[in-house]
Amino acid sequence: MCRLLLVKSDREFAITDQLARFAHSAKNNKEFQGHGWGCAYRESGSWRHYKSIAPIWQDDFSQFGATNLLLAHARSAFKDEGVVVENNMPFYDDRHVFIFNGELRGVKIAEQGRIGAEKIFNFIKRFDHGSMLEALQRGTDLIRQRTRYVRAMNIIMAGDRRAYLASIFNEEPDYFTLHYSQDGDRLIVASDPLLGAERWVKIANGTVRALP
Repeated sequence: MCRLLLVKSDREFAITDQLARFAHSAKNNKEFQGHGWGCAYRESGSWRHYKSIAPIWQDDFSQFGATNLLLAHARSAFKDEGVVVENNMPFYDDRHVFIFNGELRGVKIAEQGRIGAEKIFNFIKRFDHGSMLEALQRGTDLIRQRTRYVRAMNIIMAGDRRAYLASIFNEEPDYFTLHYSQDGDRLIVASDPLLGAERWVKIANGTVRALP
């Protein structure tokens, strides 16, 4: 299963510092997180995107500058299949960025996408009629109804100014629980607590919410 990261702040922060901590966490995870990685970040009022098929801990982060909104995803491909850079997250369109971690068994949704996570992203967007939070709630509710078993469905989405998450799982809470740390105006959400002095708080199972 993959690992997720969101960092959001009113003030700019160094992307390198946050990716280095995330890479350390991914490299030392109990599951292999080396099937490529990707990130998206705001720069000069626009989204910038980066993807690599190499493990995140082998990449050079010095190419990145500063931002006030960062999403990153380290991939652990299901059954080691489909390991191509096109399948790496974040997935994105002209409005939103999407990262996912989880496993759905027997899911029945008719949607376009190279892999399951991209289909989920496109499915949720169907219900965006001006409120992405309502779309995320509606989309995840329907996915749960149309899935034989949800092992886990952790989602982080972000637009220009707002970010949203859903955390839903039915097993392995030590592995699938998301965590957050709030330090002044800086919010970090991660699959695992990252190295540092922050105080980390678990996000309750079943949470679907907008982030401050």
